[in-house]
Amino acid sequence: MAPKVALPGPVSDGHVIVGGEIGRESGLGEAARIMLRAYEGSGVPATALRAGLLEGTEVPVMAPDDGGRRAALILFVNSPFLPAVLLRLGRRFLRNRRIIGYWHWELPTLPPLWRPGAGCVHEVWTSSRFSASALEGLAPGRVRVVPHALAANPVRPAVMDRSAFGLPDGAVVVLVSFSLASSFERKNPLAAIRAFRAAFGDRPDRVLLLKVAHGGQYPGDMARLRAATGGAANIRVEERLFPVEESYALIRCADIVLSLHRSEGFGLVPAEAMLLGRTVIATDWSATAEFLSPDCGIPVPYRLIPARDPRGVFEAEGAVWADADLHAAVSALHRAAEDVALRQRLGARAAEVARERFSGTELMAATRALSVLPGHVGMSGLAG
Repeated sequence: MAPKVALPGPVSDGHVIVGGEIGRESGLGEAARIMLRAYEGSGVPATALRAGLLEGTEVPVMAPDDGGRRAALILFVNSPFLPAVLLRLGRRFLRNRRIIGYWHWELPTLPPLWRPGAGCVHEVWTSSRFSASALEGLAPGRVRVVPHALAANPVRPAVMDRSAFGLPDGAVVVLVSFSLASSFERKNPLAAIRAFRAAFGDRPDRVLLLKVAHGGQYPGDMARLRAATGGAANIRVEERLFPVEESYALIRCADIVLSLHRSEGFGLVPAEAMLLGRTVIATDWSATAEFLSPDCGIPVPYRLIPARDPRGVFEAEGAVWADADLHAAVSALHRAAEDVALRQRLGARAAEVARERFSGTELMAATRALSVLPGHVGMSGLAG
């Protein structure tokens, strides 16, 4: 029942409509807001559109086109749900409009339920080469890497110090920040807790802050998380949802940002931490390996294991993901915590890399291309 597209797609008029979970605290919602901020900072005329299954979908009331003007529609709705959202938007709104699906996927292969959405979009944009490699099989020649333009119009952190978050001034603070809605198993916080406890024990001058979003929706996962902390006085759990300016302030209050993830389609928290000049320690696999290297952070070696998600979301036939080396993670934590000069050097270089890699250059190039009769972008055209 969902509208299908005909290739090649129509040419846009230079305007864009960015649709997604605009008001929802989710990875896709924040990705849509990042794009809107980047367009605002770059002077590209862009309109926000609430479009999703959980938040609901607006049915736009469009004025008659003026001289055939057609705004491209970029939807931050993953392929399995995109047909339903397009059906809600309606054929009248979609007619003669270039439709782009901005999709995230965190495994090297895709499950079959992703296939139906491919026929509903003219192009697929995604945030990393890792994700693009999986998506290319779904939409050959129509996948383009467009990293999140975090530095195009960067958020200014709120003026908040450690006391605002209940953190001690004299300690080295290690931040692990994730959403339980993004899969407990994939984010792998238990490995981060084990590494921290093995590295520092109960030292009061070493503090682990677990920033957990949507914990109330997953009481079983929260129980596992709290059990893993063992009641340690130097491990704290923060479940409040902060505005993005305050979230950035919290990242700036940390000395180290730790992510022993099993897989990332982009790695928003490590990328934000780098932009803010923090020392990042992260698993050296999937999308974060595309921007975190030994000269701007501490990548952690790993071994690949079969991907097994108890929720059944992040699974696909033959899929693998990473199991970070615990001993290497402990060593990395020791090095970073004990060497202030190392943290300063890595943080300064991280900020430089992030400003370059997330400048929005790829986004502006992809947006300009919407006003040109499309051909195949091809994997050779994917951004580095």
